[in-house]
Amino acid sequence: MKILSIQSAVAYGHVGNSAAVFPLQRIGVEVLPVYTVNFSNHTGYGAWRGPMISPDDVRDVVTGIEERGVLSQIDVVLSGYQGGEGIADVILDAVARVKAANPTAVYACDPVMGNAKSGCFVAPAIPDLLRDRVVPAADIVTPNQFELGYLTNTTPDTLESTLESVDLVRASGPRTVLVTSVERPDRPEGTIEMLAVDDAGAWIVRTPLLPLKANGSGDVTAALFTAHYRETGDAATALARTTSSVFDLLRVTHESGERELQLVESQDFYADPRLQFEVTQVR
Repeated sequence: MKILSIQSAVAYGHVGNSAAVFPLQRIGVEVLPVYTVNFSNHTGYGAWRGPMISPDDVRDVVTGIEERGVLSQIDVVLSGYQGGEGIADVILDAVARVKAANPTAVYACDPVMGNAKSGCFVAPAIPDLLRDRVVPAADIVTPNQFELGYLTNTTPDTLESTLESVDLVRASGPRTVLVTSVERPDRPEGTIEMLAVDDAGAWIVRTPLLPLKANGSGDVTAALFTAHYRETGDAATALARTTSSVFDLLRVTHESGERELQLVESQDFYADPRLQFEVTQVR
């Protein structure tokens, strides 16, 4: 499998492509990373250095890949944090070029906007751009519960309302939706869930909620779920594998006492997920 991954990059820590590429490689996926920013560290620190890469420069990199005759081999285009609003056009153009070269390729969009604790942390134009232009062009989307609410102008909280919001997203274009950071009011205390929905049904999985804020964990989740789903075509299997790997990544990170994801230290859990959490079909 080959994935063209258009995301941010950081020198220190693990977010964007700096979080997604190694886990994908560890499960045997060939990744072609294209960077939208090249920062010293993620913006959660409040200070960072390095350039936001211009849309023209990002497009040039994709064009260079195209000139090598590689686009027909791409199985998935994956996008995450977009930086400036002009990147959306570049991503959509890349998707169109890849699908023209390989009609079986899919586009997986992680519509990064923010989260329930921090609110939106992207440029003001990005959320509307994602909702109105980018998400409708995707085959797979991986919003967290907060982002799902923005995409659909709803307030998903119960399982029923979350499924209804997912249906609205699926009606706009994407057929497969992974919702992360699902926090239902009736869930057991100290737990958190993920929900995957496609044409075959809907599945949910619950894990302990670890007491840490882990920048980049959503990027790893989107990458692994996309790869597993593309490989198996089975949302439940992809959900089980991804949940297991990401939980162990977060557990190792929490036990280390470090702020940044312990991405390398957790590598065996990507290649050989323990499958310790039960996936339940809910529709």
